[in-house]
Amino acid sequence: MQIDETDQILLHLLRENARAPVTDLARRLGLARTTVQARIERMEAAGVIAGYTLRASAATAPPLRATVLVSIEPRSGPAVLARLKSLSGVEVVHTTSGRFDLLVQVAAATTAELDDTLDRIGEAKGVKSSESLIHLSTKLDRAP
Repeated sequence: MQIDETDQILLHLLRENARAPVTDLARRLGLARTTVQARIERMEAAGVIAGYTLRASAATAPPLRATVLVSIEPRSGPAVLARLKSLSGVEVVHTTSGRFDLLVQVAAATTAELDDTLDRIGEAKGVKSSESLIHLSTKLDRAP
């Protein structure tokens, strides 16, 4: 699917506020409401817009977050991923290139909970080593 400049601007506006009324988006783009609605539906159907989500305030988020860099044994990826999926504190898992194989984002309500999750990651069969980076503060967050 071709994304033109108007689609890019529309996507930017939706990233700022996915709940913006189509009439407001149309006014900002200088287009008819039906045209904007059709563009949104076309991008949803093509998978350009994969969905809409809620972004909770920092006050409601778990107070502790960490990034865990994980090295795994060869051919142990599926087993390690299954283990990570079973841990409720694991929010996101990315594969990476370089010294580490996985980047795991973890959230916890208490230091004991965080410590337990980190221990469970480290003891998972197929995990060669892990390194934890505790998030102290957020200086920039452009996530939608």
